[in-house]
Amino acid sequence: MESVSFMNISPFSPDYRRSGVLLHLTSLPSPYGIGDVGVNARRWIDLLRQSGQSWWQFLPLGPAGYGNCPYQQASTFARNSLLISPEQLIAESLLNASECRHPHFPKVGVDFDAVILFKESLIERAWGQFHLRASAELKIEFEQFCHLQSDWLDDFALFECLKRKFLTSQFQTWPWELVSRTPAALTQARNESGAQFDIIRFGQFLVFRQLAQLKAYAASQNLSLIGDLPFFVAPDSCDVWAHPEFYLLDERHHPVFFSGVPPDYFAPEGQFWGHPVFRWETLHRSNYDWWLRRIRNLLAHVDVIRLDHFRAFVAAWHIPAGAKSAVEGTWQPGPGAELFQVLQAELGQLPFLAEDLGLITPDVIQLLNEFELSGMRVLQFAFDGHADNPFLPANFQHNTVAYTGTHDNSTTRGWFESLPEETRHSVSKLLLENDIGSEDIATAMLQLLWSSRAAVTIAPLQDLLSLGPEDRMNVPGRPENNWGWRCSEEIFSNSRFDALFDLTVRTNRNSTE
Repeated sequence: MESVSFMNISPFSPDYRRSGVLLHLTSLPSPYGIGDVGVNARRWIDLLRQSGQSWWQFLPLGPAGYGNCPYQQASTFARNSLLISPEQLIAESLLNASECRHPHFPKVGVDFDAVILFKESLIERAWGQFHLRASAELKIEFEQFCHLQSDWLDDFALFECLKRKFLTSQFQTWPWELVSRTPAALTQARNESGAQFDIIRFGQFLVFRQLAQLKAYAASQNLSLIGDLPFFVAPDSCDVWAHPEFYLLDERHHPVFFSGVPPDYFAPEGQFWGHPVFRWETLHRSNYDWWLRRIRNLLAHVDVIRLDHFRAFVAAWHIPAGAKSAVEGTWQPGPGAELFQVLQAELGQLPFLAEDLGLITPDVIQLLNEFELSGMRVLQFAFDGHADNPFLPANFQHNTVAYTGTHDNSTTRGWFESLPEETRHSVSKLLLENDIGSEDIATAMLQLLWSSRAAVTIAPLQDLLSLGPEDRMNVPGRPENNWGWRCSEEIFSNSRFDALFDLTVRTNRNSTE
């Protein structure tokens, strides 16, 4: 059975009411130290359907970069090989169970350093057995994958080999003939990479294959998947190395402008993100082929794509290299409607959810409306005391995906506990409660959100479980100790999913298909 999600977005039909849960794949329980696309991912899909949910949203699937951040990817086309399921490798006779023995991993949380070493060793072992144990069909499938994905896969495999050779230093510090990609230097590097080149391609084959199988399973259970596409790419990425012409770089391939946002109430100096910015005229001349390919690439594994930092399609904040703060940036135009016209011509109905948070200007709203894209609303942002606050449920449009919070927010319980007493009273008043306590706030916020007119409502698992601030996924601006939150096996028997089912039925969000 094919997922129905693609037909039900942009815009949602007037009577469409559904709900879901936000949980990154790495946060699933697993005996192998990190959530993956194996048995527990399928159990999670089953649990969501049993609790009446129609959507599962997760974070970017690419290989995480600095600080294990999924928004700082080494490649926009590659996938994170840490997501590979050892159980599925055993099931397909690529590994024996004894080969998957591992050191003691923590029951919850992710020890990324230990997991990386463990998963890399498994991929190498599986490659060593591939020619001996794999079926002829699987070998042909691998050859076809390498051929069909060669436009990015070969560059990524060589990039990763060179990163290891030069001890992960930024590619701009490599010998110039490699930075500038002279053909002779690339050929020599490929010849010197030995088996490592094929092992990296093989790892991508495995994770692509397993993710495609997971999407097929979700579709068979009538559950739709929301993926996440970062707007920018990391400065030290295969994307910048392989296609420097797409970015505003100097003669040594260092960015001349960086991404960020201007000063606002929360950040008086603005925010410096540090990505290179696009050279849109070059992308325009190719009819935005690179953007089309990255979107099609992700749609192989998800049904709908959350477009991160949507406002940058209209204009992005460019901070000059050497600037002392983000204050020195300026707004520079993006591709606007032209890019979406190209995507619509190629894809038909646009499978996008726009992350339209932050400083949203009328031209951003115009772009959303022109292509009937669904926007986001976050309930934690609703309590500034203004009746026209767009995050108040009374002000929601139907064509909206509404959240209690996102991966960048504290948990709802943590957020509530951090509020001034006066604001907590305002929250209680909106919830029609008398001085609600922190132990009940997440449940009450879910009830308010699920009762709203938004077409889709989504809560992070942490809010469903009413967890505290120590369980948040990410603290923006903090360089370390993010992204590692993970739940335990007890999640599959947690009674809060029974309550979620009751709430979903009561608010008419339960799928009957």
